[in-house]
Amino acid sequence: MADPNKPDAGASPPLPQLSAALATLVAGAAPYIVSVLSHRSRASGFVWRPGLIVTASEALAEEGEIAVVLPGGERLPATLAGRDPTTDIALLRINRIDVPQSTLATEPVAPGALAVTVGARDGVPVAALGIVSLSGPAWRSLRGGEIDARIEVDARLSRAAEGGLAVDAAGRAFGMVVFGPRRRVLIIPSATIERVAAKLEAHGRVARGYVGLGLQPVKLDDGGIGVMAMSVDPKGPAATAGIRQGDVIVALNGQQIRAVPALWRALGPDSVGTTVTLSLRRAGEPVEVSVTIGERPQA
Repeated sequence: MADPNKPDAGASPPLPQLSAALATLVAGAAPYIVSVLSHRSRASGFVWRPGLIVTASEALAEEGEIAVVLPGGERLPATLAGRDPTTDIALLRINRIDVPQSTLATEPVAPGALAVTVGARDGVPVAALGIVSLSGPAWRSLRGGEIDARIEVDARLSRAAEGGLAVDAAGRAFGMVVFGPRRRVLIIPSATIERVAAKLEAHGRVARGYVGLGLQPVKLDDGGIGVMAMSVDPKGPAATAGIRQGDVIVALNGQQIRAVPALWRALGPDSVGTTVTLSLRRAGEPVEVSVTIGERPQA
């Protein structure tokens, strides 16, 4: 009778099996991953479409030349096709269409699932193993970007790997790896990448709402909180609607506004061209104005 405490002589040890499986996952994703080099910045990216690279906007320098290093070490110049800081997605163009492109999976990932992050440093793959620590519903970033799912991964990520891919145990890429607050590892999900990158390819930007106000939170006499118009763009939608410097916004379409970011988050791409009702306090008296949201001017 076999001793249950002794390993089966004919069975493969489980740890080498796991090690080999993880190496296979990394090898499967590596052909799509590039190194992204910009001024004093090193990050990763991946081939989204022929000649188009998606990377993390936060990891990309604001100015200067950009280059990508392909798997194997070939270096190519790149140009910025567009970037959307609110979703942390940037799109680069390269003059090569023969580099293999990734396939992004949109199936949800479950908390506790294994996740492998794959980036590149000078064309050589870099990887880390973790688990999906959170998989939640859609959310808005602090800059107002619409993210289709809140996915966090418990993994140790190097700076060079930011902008790379997150891969599940079946080898499916389910999003881009970025750093969140306190270096928390976040995943920009595939659905967000497909939506935003398509707009960047077509228009070079993602339209954002604009009212033309400089705002600051203030306490109201009744103990509530609003946001005061410290400056008003004379050519902006707010000025057109009659909002004045010193007016205090307390609600948008009946929803109370308690902080400046709450108002900015309401000014997403779908807000452009819509008309909203702002409830104000002007010299202590309630006033309501209708404002047609404009498109934020390009910097």
